[in-house]
Amino acid sequence: MSYEPEEMEDMLERAAERGARRALKDVGLADEDAIHDMHELRDLLDSWRSVKATVGQTILRFFTVAVLGAIAAWIGITNWPTE
Repeated sequence: MSYEPEEMEDMLERAAERGARRALKDVGLADEDAIHDMHELRDLLDSWRSVKATVGQTILRFFTVAVLGAIAAWIGITNWPTE
């Protein structure tokens, strides 16, 4: 049984499409609402990335202000008039 290259390509394409449909069905993304679910998931991921970046910036700012505050306090204490 020998197939022409075009026939093999068609068979492989149909098999790939069936496999993709089955995989989407297995994860619950085969219905009409799937596109909305995917958009919501992408929005959620974008929000998560934004939160991670904001938290990182906030922590960095906190430590920067803490270090600068400690330096200012040290300078203030060491230069406090003793009389």
